[in-house]
Amino acid sequence: MAATTAVIPGPAGNPLVGSLFELTRRPLRTYLAARRDHGDVVRFVVGPPGLRMEFYGVFSPEGVHQVLGSEAANFRKENNFYDELRSSVGNGLLTSQDTDYQRQRRLIQPLFTRRRVDGYADALAQEAQALAERWRAVPGGVVDASEEMSRFALRAVARILFGADVDEAVEVINRSFPVLGEYIMERGFAPVRLPRTWPTPGNRRGAEAQRALYGICDRIIAERAERATRGGGDEDADDLLTLLGRARGDDGEQLDADELRDQVLVFLLAGHETTATSLAFALHLLAKHPEQRKLAQEEARAVLAGRAPTAADLERLPYLTRVLKEAMRLFPAAALIGRRAVEETVIDGHVIPAGAQLVVAPLVTQRHPGHWPDPERFDPDRFLPEEEKARHRYAWFPFGGGPRACIGQHFSMLESVLTLGVLLRDFDVEVVDRRVALAQGITLRAASAMRVRVTAVD
Repeated sequence: MAATTAVIPGPAGNPLVGSLFELTRRPLRTYLAARRDHGDVVRFVVGPPGLRMEFYGVFSPEGVHQVLGSEAANFRKENNFYDELRSSVGNGLLTSQDTDYQRQRRLIQPLFTRRRVDGYADALAQEAQALAERWRAVPGGVVDASEEMSRFALRAVARILFGADVDEAVEVINRSFPVLGEYIMERGFAPVRLPRTWPTPGNRRGAEAQRALYGICDRIIAERAERATRGGGDEDADDLLTLLGRARGDDGEQLDADELRDQVLVFLLAGHETTATSLAFALHLLAKHPEQRKLAQEEARAVLAGRAPTAADLERLPYLTRVLKEAMRLFPAAALIGRRAVEETVIDGHVIPAGAQLVVAPLVTQRHPGHWPDPERFDPDRFLPEEEKARHRYAWFPFGGGPRACIGQHFSMLESVLTLGVLLRDFDVEVVDRRVALAQGITLRAASAMRVRVTAVD
């Protein structure tokens, strides 16, 4: 498409601070309105004079393809948010770039093959069954889906990572990650960032949470290394931390202790918050839509009757898979993805200058009326095979795309579908809170109660 010389459109905002207040207080609504009012490439201005910055929202699937796929080398993970994320959880697979990223991906990819991930199905099924047993004892049967799925997903990913050390790790992580996440968001989007070394209350809270997380990971890693040195019997261990420690490249390269910790922290962050969001909203949506809930329950009860799920059941639960995909369309955990343009480029006919900050937004593109008829409606059959085949590859991208696509896609889908299957097999689900407020942290989350009533079935 030929480039236009016209100024890229965007919201006028406040004369003094531009769109700062809107993006701070209601970012998701602001991005959706910007696409509706101004098109698929939108210019935002934020901040007061002297600290003002511009960035661009790219909302069409074609534009997203350029940023994440065909021209990915021109769009880097470089902005204040990624700076703060690296400083807080290290230079792991989510935050690293260039040769660091290529080396890490090369070492870690073999641990996320479909066959390897399927080996975790039994552990995931046990955690799902434990959750179901706990729900049976809840007085009145009312649970907050957001809180429950967050707790469940953290325990599940920590068990896969740490194996026998899961209980101690979960206690520290559950206490420290929310504090560190809030700290990352505050600093990542602040107009002015004070040095981390200054003894402000926020810096002290963030540093304490980081020390706790680093401490538990470093201690477990050191104990594993010591046992391995002594021949302590970990030869058959298959938790992900042990496998990461054993990973070797063709030339014998491996991850050192700091790199192991960075990968563990990234997997904990990405592996529990994203899955928790998908499961919570899937339950909430099914609770609100009895016709789709009935179809999902019938499938779960027919396939999983009287037994624990296995990895093979993922292919036997196509409707539940479509439910999860539709939940991720409407409420993608990674609702916003930031990049920086290295060189000037043209997207959808608009010139994006070198050095510009960009945002691609699954939450916006996945509700684009040009690609999703009646986009606010919950309809799992949008993900029938023929429907998926007919759509643009980047009309749906909750796991990102291109060379930086999420390495844990299959793990997330396996965990989500099997867990949803167990819960729908064992419970009827009814909505309590029909309307749920949203908040954008490191991931999308519910900002209000997301209660459902669960009733055990025989």
